[in-house]
Amino acid sequence: MNYRHAFHAGNFADLHKHAILLAMLSALQGESDAVSVIDTHAGAGGYDLSGEMARRSGEAQAGVFRLKAAMDAPSVFDPLLKAVAEMNAGPNGSKHGDLYPGSPLLMARALRRADRYAGCELRPDDVQILRQTLAPHAGAQALEADGYATAVQQAGRGGRAFVVIDPPFERPDDYARIAATTRAVLARAKDAALAIWLPIKDLETFDAFLRAMETVTDRLLVAELRLRPLTDPMKMNGCAMVMIGAPPAVDEAATQAGDWIAARLGEPGGRSRVWRT
Repeated sequence: MNYRHAFHAGNFADLHKHAILLAMLSALQGESDAVSVIDTHAGAGGYDLSGEMARRSGEAQAGVFRLKAAMDAPSVFDPLLKAVAEMNAGPNGSKHGDLYPGSPLLMARALRRADRYAGCELRPDDVQILRQTLAPHAGAQALEADGYATAVQQAGRGGRAFVVIDPPFERPDDYARIAATTRAVLARAKDAALAIWLPIKDLETFDAFLRAMETVTDRLLVAELRLRPLTDPMKMNGCAMVMIGAPPAVDEAATQAGDWIAARLGEPGGRSRVWRT
């Protein structure tokens, strides 16, 4: 695979995804004594926004850097901003640089003693970095494994399953594999929760995926964010989080995150919408 998340780390989609993921994990922890997180496409776990790939894209400058400078950011971003600040804080108040935590580190930091996190990644170089990133967290592990298969294998094996699916969408079968994996996970663990991230380039692809998911379950929570009108299908015009088993508190968190990003980081014609099927 050629996709490297370092180009996109800290962009508007990361802010949306990570704020909602942390809110959902917290809500699930309020419902369950133990949560077992399975992250199907974990990546490296952390990113240097001063690195060549991040500087080349400039997406973080229009994302997390604007969030950090904002005076009106809603409370849904507080856990993410705290994690960013702690990642960059060194001894005696020194700073490491412009580092940004990926979902593996964000969720590993939030684990309770009874919780577990397994991050799956197929790129050997990213797996090595991920293992180093997760090393300080006793309940977290990095696996060099197919995340879709691992999610099905581990669902229901202890703790409430929380499956995070965030592929690079370079494979033509990713949408179909997400639906099939969701069906298989729910067959093994009926109380499993899932959070699926999607890019939005055109409405037809997004709607087709939702129709496919509605054949799997009738309890979807959809948080749709459009940064700009869907006039150019070659651009990532927005993103969405499609969730199953999300506690009621997640609706408000997703609304706060999406509304602020659309208003402050979006272009005219951008919008946010949250609904349940």
